[in-house]
Amino acid sequence: MSEKNRDGKRNARERLAAEREKQKAAERRRRTLIVGASVVCVLGLAAVIGVVAANSGKDDSAKKAGPVVAPSGALGQDALAIPVGKEGSKSTLTVWEDFRCPACKGFETAYRPTVHELTDAGKLKVEYHLATLIDGNMGGSGSRRAANAAACAQDAGKFSAYHDVLYENQPEETKDAYAQNSRLIELAGKVDGLDTPAFRTCVQDGTHDSWVVKSNQAFQNGHFGGTPTVLLNGKNIYQDQSMTPAKLKQMVESADQG
Repeated sequence: MSEKNRDGKRNARERLAAEREKQKAAERRRRTLIVGASVVCVLGLAAVIGVVAANSGKDDSAKKAGPVVAPSGALGQDALAIPVGKEGSKSTLTVWEDFRCPACKGFETAYRPTVHELTDAGKLKVEYHLATLIDGNMGGSGSRRAANAAACAQDAGKFSAYHDVLYENQPEETKDAYAQNSRLIELAGKVDGLDTPAFRTCVQDGTHDSWVVKSNQAFQNGHFGGTPTVLLNGKNIYQDQSMTPAKLKQMVESADQG
């Protein structure tokens, strides 16, 4: 083999080795970038989770609300409970709820017929407490605006019917449709006699916004696991995996007979 050919082959091998080294260096840089980006993503996610956890259930948009105005007939400590049913009933169902909460809608859909039957029969009183958990976790103001509108309906003696309408028409959790007063007033049209000038003014002025904020603060202070929280005579029945509408009815009727 000539000297020229040997030099050519050596140069080719050197070029190939150099090219391979360049590829390895590029691969190392690529991996470094991927790892770095992953770390940034993880840290960013951790920061987001931290913010969500720190602000869980807080409705910061309502900080500048006006004086606390409880709805007509509200009772209990600081007048934060809206009662439905006969005052002398032997059983009391306490419900902490959020009109944007899908789990609350699930509970309402499953238990509403039984709850209505028992309240209409005078065997059960329900005390509704309104929270704004989803506003704090997802952003927006639909929980607060819907709660204010429900309190306005209570002023008109139409809380129970409007309460049911809000759940029957609940938007997707990520869609803050109840932040629009126009939508809340539109739904009032489904309740006979509710869509009045007084109701509209109450909704548009946010008459009960500060009361809703105070109610949500009570929810936070109660350290409940989430919404809905449902207590029968002080006992959390929502956590009871064996609970059904039929079982609830039996418990209430047994208490009524006793």
